[in-house]
Amino acid sequence: MANLLVVDDDHLVSDSLSRVIQSLGHTADTAGSVNEATQKIRSGSFDLVFCDVRFPDGSGLDLLPEIRRSPSVPEVVIMTGFGDPDGAELAIKQGAWDYLEKPLSTKEIALVIERALQYREKKLSASPPVALHREGIVGNSLPLRTCLDGLAQAASSEANVLLTGETGTGKELFAWAIHRNSARSKNNFVVVDCAALPETLVESTLFGHVRGAFTGADKPRDGLIKQADGGTLFLDEIGELSPSIQKAFLRVLQERRFRPVGGGQEVQSDFRLIAATNRDLEAMIKKNGFREDLLFRLRTLVIDLPPLRACREDIKELVLHYLDKLCQQYGLPMKGFSPEFFDIIMEYGWPGNVRELIQALEKAVVAALDGPMLFPQHLPQHIRIHMARSSFSQKEMLSQESGAAADSAGGLQSLAEVRETGLAKIEQDYLRSLMKSTGSDIKEACRISGLSRSRLYTLLKRYRIPSSL
Repeated sequence: MANLLVVDDDHLVSDSLSRVIQSLGHTADTAGSVNEATQKIRSGSFDLVFCDVRFPDGSGLDLLPEIRRSPSVPEVVIMTGFGDPDGAELAIKQGAWDYLEKPLSTKEIALVIERALQYREKKLSASPPVALHREGIVGNSLPLRTCLDGLAQAASSEANVLLTGETGTGKELFAWAIHRNSARSKNNFVVVDCAALPETLVESTLFGHVRGAFTGADKPRDGLIKQADGGTLFLDEIGELSPSIQKAFLRVLQERRFRPVGGGQEVQSDFRLIAATNRDLEAMIKKNGFREDLLFRLRTLVIDLPPLRACREDIKELVLHYLDKLCQQYGLPMKGFSPEFFDIIMEYGWPGNVRELIQALEKAVVAALDGPMLFPQHLPQHIRIHMARSSFSQKEMLSQESGAAADSAGGLQSLAEVRETGLAKIEQDYLRSLMKSTGSDIKEACRISGLSRSRLYTLLKRYRIPSSL
């Protein structure tokens, strides 16, 4: 017997689902809002959650991180009466078992419950996971833990892996960690920087050559693919491969065989492939910039690394970790930092992600010399300028809004009222500009704003801003 939670503000739906659940021999609890569901998830233990999307107090999709943090980690089925492909994508990416459109038949509900609980039983009975060698991957936020789950899955298999994410999110670090935790860890980890491959020597670099294959080839040479025999081949920035090499590489992936430049005999290489990109390969396919059949081969397993702005709770641990490493590197005692220094670190958007954070910390350590404390003045100038301009812009807008609020009311409002009115107007104007400038591209809007999709949808709904302007 399993314990299920139904989260829906429509009592007819909740009652109907509860009756179906109980008829199957399980127990059912209900919640009518995001807040009530949050309390029940934190205090109870559930095996499966049925959750609607739209509530007066928020989005049901916002519950997914809360559910994943709960000790019982129940499976989740998202239900909605509104067809929303973006919402479905977000739900699946955040670990939902399924995404269903209302109305639901009794037969459909019963089948979903049966399959989800079967999956859960198998998952819970599986062998406990082995501790991962994290290889410098720092943090414990929910988005990062989701990626570590993918890392563990990838390390226990031989499947091709595609790592996606913005520049500076640690794709090579994850690739190395997959190799280090795999059965191939004692063999070579070979990195191919696809963006830096010289066009004239790309085939020789990858496939190797025989003696006399071209001018200057005075002896045979193994290519990078052969060097990865028995180990792992990491293709970094695979979106930069030329179409001709994409075609040649497709056959290598299929057969694990290739012919060196100038050679008459095929050579075999037993490598495990990991690829990475910060580009949208599906968009490239539509523009004939990337082969669709190659993408199918690459993404047996996909790990989408989150930007640093989505893992802000990891920033302090990252700062401490890299400060310690940098101080050791420069032969300095561990430095402290002022509250103002850390405030800027936390508030800045970090478009370059962890890589930019490390570079900023190194600049601060070097600028502080033998000083025991880091201050905002030690940070890179472009970060300080950005934060200063942002601060002036916010103050000016708040001042304008508070003045308008006082004039319209015929007198002064409370500070809390002025702040709430001003911030709401700032949010509303920002969101309108955001949707207009991105052409209502939700993915791009999330990237620029640093908001999750569910949060963006909630704010758009709050201010009655259509998702297409």
